[in-house]
Amino acid sequence: MDDLSIGQARRIALAAQGFTDPMPSGQPTRRHLRRVLGRTRLLQMDSVNILARAHYLPAFSRLGAYDAAVLDAAAWSDTVRTPRLLAEYWAHEAALVPVDDWPLFGWRMDEYRGGRYRYTREVLARNRSLAADIGDVVSAAGASTPRQIEGVLGIERAPGEKGSWWTRGEVKHVCEALFASGDFSATRNENFVRHYDLAERIVGDRVNITVDRATAHRELVSRAASALGVGTVADLADYYRLKTADVRAVLGDLSDDGVVRKVSVQGWAEPAYLHREARTPRAVGRHTLLSPFDPLVFFRPRTQRLFDFHYRIEIYVPAHKRVHGYYVLPYLMGEDVVARVDLKADRGAGVLDVLSAHIEPDADRGAVAASLAADLRAMAEWRGLHDLRIRPRGALSEALSAVC
Repeated sequence: MDDLSIGQARRIALAAQGFTDPMPSGQPTRRHLRRVLGRTRLLQMDSVNILARAHYLPAFSRLGAYDAAVLDAAAWSDTVRTPRLLAEYWAHEAALVPVDDWPLFGWRMDEYRGGRYRYTREVLARNRSLAADIGDVVSAAGASTPRQIEGVLGIERAPGEKGSWWTRGEVKHVCEALFASGDFSATRNENFVRHYDLAERIVGDRVNITVDRATAHRELVSRAASALGVGTVADLADYYRLKTADVRAVLGDLSDDGVVRKVSVQGWAEPAYLHREARTPRAVGRHTLLSPFDPLVFFRPRTQRLFDFHYRIEIYVPAHKRVHGYYVLPYLMGEDVVARVDLKADRGAGVLDVLSAHIEPDADRGAVAASLAADLRAMAEWRGLHDLRIRPRGALSEALSAVC
């Protein structure tokens, strides 16, 4: 079994995720987005929009300022000239995945056939006729929101009752069940609202492709290994939210076929698996802000092992108990995560608000502040904001203010 230093493992991981690929010389295009997707394999989604929706940020971290319309077109539109590249499904949580990967989730769709959550299953079980009616509405009308479906079906809400985003009425639950089972897929509008549609309208003939569970698991683990470069069984399982037993069941075949090989990584208690296409660059020079849901860091135990960086999202932590802030982005500088900043886009004032800035132990305060300031300005410009506002919170805030 080969031995890897932690430095080698970091460089392998960064290269696998596209952080050593060349930056575009001009405006990033659909071709560049394809390259990013070839690295990450998925884009996790999240509803929080205090800075930008989560699925937009990984491409920014790897390409710099790009036109978000390129990603919108790849996910939400389908034309002869620019066919759809992505579809939404449950991969690593809700995620955009390549449309060609849709059949690999057929086993999960079968598991979710009655609904993903218990209450949703209960709603569906007592509303089979409603499910049929919803299917008829969507078949005739095309992509629709639950509220639009309710309107067609003549379902009225009680006076003062909020929309289905908050109350998740029965139509919403049934739509979610049909989405989970793969009967529906969805597109999103500018407000991030799902418009449910028949899956075949979004992914085409791929709905008719059947992949058995073992083969699908083998392919998903292979994709996870490629995206990670090197990872433990737990890392591989988390990427597509597989069970570790299912990962172990296919690792033997992947090893025999030379797709992965077992290695040990300095400081890791568990063995790891190195993908055959993994590269170990001599150095990594990229510096960029990372989404809390970036595939490089979305599995927190791996982030800790790989970068010695303890990272937790504090969105659901009461404000007075937060350590670093509400929407905190790690800052990658070279081969290390050296800082974290709590960011908010004050769109009315046209300002990127840096609510806090914290530096990691042993990082060079001056060098980090100078590099981070440049990347914050780039982030602000990308989000259409004209200025930065540095709040006096965190050990890096003073140095950051001095260079901004």
